[in-house]
Amino acid sequence: MASRTLPGASGAGDRWFETKSRIHARLINSLSPEQLKSLSKDGVRGEVGNAVERLIADDQIPMTLAERDRLIEEVLDEVFGLGPLEPLLKDPTISDILVNAFDNVYVERGGRLVETNVRFRDQAHLRTIIDRIVANVGRRLDDSSPIVDARLNDGSRVCAVIPPLSLLGPVLSIRRFGNKLLSTSDLLKNETLTSGMLDFLGGCVEARLNILISGGSGSGKTTLLNTLSRFIPEEERLVTIEDTAELQLQQPHVIRLETRPMNIEGAGAITQRDLVINALRMRPDRIVVGECRGPEAFDMMQAMNTGHDGSMTTTHANSPRDAFSRLETLVMMVSQQVPDAVIRHMLASAIQIVVHCARLTDGSRKVTAICEVAGVEREHVEMRDIFTLERTGVGRRGRVLGSFAATGTRPQCLGRLESYGVHLAASIFSGAQELKDR
Repeated sequence: MASRTLPGASGAGDRWFETKSRIHARLINSLSPEQLKSLSKDGVRGEVGNAVERLIADDQIPMTLAERDRLIEEVLDEVFGLGPLEPLLKDPTISDILVNAFDNVYVERGGRLVETNVRFRDQAHLRTIIDRIVANVGRRLDDSSPIVDARLNDGSRVCAVIPPLSLLGPVLSIRRFGNKLLSTSDLLKNETLTSGMLDFLGGCVEARLNILISGGSGSGKTTLLNTLSRFIPEEERLVTIEDTAELQLQQPHVIRLETRPMNIEGAGAITQRDLVINALRMRPDRIVVGECRGPEAFDMMQAMNTGHDGSMTTTHANSPRDAFSRLETLVMMVSQQVPDAVIRHMLASAIQIVVHCARLTDGSRKVTAICEVAGVEREHVEMRDIFTLERTGVGRRGRVLGSFAATGTRPQCLGRLESYGVHLAASIFSGAQELKDR
C-alpha cells in the first residue's frame, strides 16, 4: 500500500488531497452521473489519466510516474470504491479496519492493532464514504438513526456511528472475513486447539450434542463454529439465523436467514426471535444461531429441548460458566413467570457442551476450555472441565507460553458418541500438549 503523509508532518499531505479533489471535480464535470453509473472503473481510467495530465501541465505540478499512477488509482477509488479504505480492503492480512477519526485509522494484523498512515481529507470526507456504504446496503444513517450495523458485498461486517453519539465525529469499524475458510488443519497449525480436542468436538457435532461457543469480541467464535460445522453430515437441512450474516457453512442444504431493522417509519423490524420461531416451521435438522444476545435465547433453548438437537450458537462471555449464566439471564428476562429453578434445569438439559475461545495477549486465538454440562446440583448448574489451556508465562517476541491440558475427566457423553459410531481413544482425555515458542 502506498504511504500517505500523516497530517501535521508537513503540508504535503494537504496538497495531495487538494490535487486529488481537483482531479475528482474535473472528472465529475466531464462525465454525467449517468455515464459514471454505466462505465466501469477501467472504462473511466483513461478519463482520469487525461485529467491528471492536464492538471500537471496547467499548474506545472512536479510529479513522478509512480505518483501519477497512485493519484489515478486514488481518484478511481473515490468514484467507485471507499476512498482511502480501498487499499486496506485489498490487503488479505487485515482482519479489522478501525476508523477512530478522519485522521486516525488502525488495522488488526495477526491479532495485533497497528496504526496506519491512512487518512481522510476531513470529517465530511469520512462521512461521504460512510454514507456510500450505508446507501449500498439499503440502510439509513442520520440524526434519528445515528448507528448502523450492516454487511458489505464481500461479507465484511460494518458498524458506523455518527454524532451526537460519537463525540469526535463519524467513526467506522469493518470486521473482515477471509476469502479462504480456515480448515481443521489450519486450526491445528495455528495451535487454536489440539487434535484430541478437535476429535472430541467433531464427535460431539456428529452425535448431535447441542454446543454453546463463548468468548469475547474477536476471539474466534464464528471461525470455530464454521469449522465445527464441517462435521455435520451433508444430508442434513440446516437453518442459520444471524443479525448480520457471517457464517459460512459448507453443506449443500443451508437456509440462511438475516434480521431486518425497522424502516424509516419505525416499523417492519424482523428480530432474531422472529426468525427462530419461523425456523421451527421450516423442518430444520439443526438450527445455528450466530449469536444469542436477546429474547431469541428462550426460543433457541425450546428448540434444543424439542427435537432439534445438534444445534449450535455463540455468546459473549468471559468464561464457560459466565456464558451459561448469561444465557440463563437472557431466558429469564423473557419467561418471568417460569421459576428460575425450572429454567436452570431446562438449560442444563438443552446444552451439553460449552466451548470457550479467547484472544490472548500475543494476538493468537485459542480454545481455552471445553466443558460438559453435568446437570443441576443444589440449584446450581454443574460444569466439568474436559480440556483447559494452562498459561505459564511469556516467551520470545511476547508469545504466550503454556499447554493444552486434559483434566482426566471422562465425559458423560461418550456413551452417546459411541452410539453414533464415534469412538475416541482414552488417551485423548489425559496428558498435555505444550504451546510452541515460535
